[in-house]
Amino acid sequence: MATMYKRKFEVGQYALRVQRSPTGLGLFAHEPIKRGSCLIEYRGRSLSQKEQHTSRSKYLFEINKHKTIDGGVRTNTARYINHSCRPNCEIDIYKQRVYVLAKRNIKPGEELSYDYDTEYFDTYIKPKGCKCVACATATK
Repeated sequence: MATMYKRKFEVGQYALRVQRSPTGLGLFAHEPIKRGSCLIEYRGRSLSQKEQHTSRSKYLFEINKHKTIDGGVRTNTARYINHSCRPNCEIDIYKQRVYVLAKRNIKPGEELSYDYDTEYFDTYIKPKGCKCVACATATK
């Protein structure tokens, strides 16, 4: 009998829910998730070159220098994943699609997070002060 192996970029059917978080709304795990699991795909409309420079969306995800997606639509549940300086998830881009993978084992009730990287962090988060759980506990 052949064993079926799950591909790295095959999104699992995890119980993820949008809930209130310390930084607004966040995406939370409602079941245990194993390290390396593909949790969700960050989806959105591809923007034209002009739209990339004129968009005011805070949900832009640059795939490469030629492709940016706007994940601002509410059907893109991955848009609710917040930044953390010590994230439990990481981003992997495969075939010009953005996937969120578990960087470590995640417990039920835990908020999902990834590092938003330098440009977004410096523009939107740093001026107001980072409010991620890692930074909030470090300042106490």
